[in-house]
Amino acid sequence: MIETLQNFAASFPEPLQWLAVAVVASIPFVESYFGSVIGVLLGIPVILAVISAVIGNAISMLLFVNSAHAVRTKVRKGVESENKARKYEKLHRAFDKYGIAGVSLLGQTILPSQITSAALVSFGANKQKVIFWQLISIVLWGTVFGVLAATGLPLLSK
Repeated sequence: MIETLQNFAASFPEPLQWLAVAVVASIPFVESYFGSVIGVLLGIPVILAVISAVIGNAISMLLFVNSAHAVRTKVRKGVESENKARKYEKLHRAFDKYGIAGVSLLGQTILPSQITSAALVSFGANKQKVIFWQLISIVLWGTVFGVLAATGLPLLSK
């Protein structure tokens, strides 16, 4: 899959490859971390690759958060369901244990930021705090993976 996404981004004219990295990073499970790596592998400067990937991932996450918030608001105005969704039970336990910051920073090891952020808002977490911590997480993960890709490439070519 990463190779396919890399080929997609490489198909853009060189001056617009940063835009392709942003598009790729907006895909759940690709995120800022793999987007950064794809950008670095394409030869985009690390800073531009990371910024592009972060922007793409952040825009996607914001769409998910705002959608989940809108749905939760509408549901809370109506009759609340007695049945809790068991689908995100593990994430909900992590939210209860680690809070918004912990789930945002570590949640990307389990689920994409888009799903994690939407779930947090649906659990009743403050939308602005979720966005704040998700943005920090997206920047951190994207930067770490971008730097690792940039420093690891010379080692791979030896």
